[in-house]
Amino acid sequence: MSPIARMFAAGAALVAVASGAAYAQNYSLNPLYGTVNLTAGYTPDPYVVNVTSGGQRNAANVSPSCRGSIAEAPDFRVNYQAGSFPLIISVNSSADTTLVVNGPDGSWYCDDDSGNAGMNPSLRFGSPQSGQYDIWVGDYGGGNNAAQLHISELYTQ
Repeated sequence: MSPIARMFAAGAALVAVASGAAYAQNYSLNPLYGTVNLTAGYTPDPYVVNVTSGGQRNAANVSPSCRGSIAEAPDFRVNYQAGSFPLIISVNSSADTTLVVNGPDGSWYCDDDSGNAGMNPSLRFGSPQSGQYDIWVGDYGGGNNAAQLHISELYTQ
């Protein structure tokens, strides 16, 4: 292979690797289980959504600190108008679930076992931003299991 051909091949490989994370999660897709608009002080609290955990994508593609398998599209979207309360996003399941959230500022947040029963995830935003939160409920073991997504200002599930 000529030196020029090797440079083009190396460049193509670099583009494929660099674009992998962007392809893994697509928050522009419609959420699999819907969208809700919540304003601080909402009721009922927690807002609960039944979901199925897991998917075909490795959550580590988002960040090395993320765990489990997740879907390409978000599982759920929360359009949140912040007030003086924290925002707590957690999962309750008999399976070992994980959580990946893309916040209003475009940052990625992940958790594995900070929630209920040591196998459920929970993320607490102490001073949450107003805006769109895209949420993926992952499965640590790579399966698909029944789970409940909890959106709360008061409780960790």
